[in-house]
Amino acid sequence: QVQLVESGGGLVQGGGSLRLSCAASGRTFDDYRIGWFRQVPGKEREFVAAIKRSGTTYYLGSLRGRFTISNGNAKNMVFLQMDSLKPEDTAVYYCAAGSPYNNYYYPSGYDYWGQGTQVTVSS
Repeated sequence: QVQLVESGGGLVQGGGSLRLSCAASGRTFDDYRIGWFRQVPGKEREFVAAIKRSGTTYYLGSLRGRFTISNGNAKNMVFLQMDSLKPEDTAVYYCAAGSPYNNYYYPSGYDYWGQGTQVTVSS
């Protein structure tokens, strides 16, 4: 069992930056791929980025260059750096852990989820 906790969300003006953190309690991320997803009311959960412990990264194409996912020095931390934020980035952001052999793009590829952190970007 992996328990995930996100932090770092908040309110930011357009063009600003936020850094989200995902921490695992009781386990490290050695055996998992970690993904970030986001969701707005009435829409499906959307893939944002994912990373393996090896450092291999995956991004939603439209976010590449603005968002950067990285492993922390501690093996139970993953970060999502979000720059040049836009109002359309407003959502609840979730981190998730799943087998590195599963499809990284779909929520079904992940077994454990955090509770989410709200990101609001004002215009």
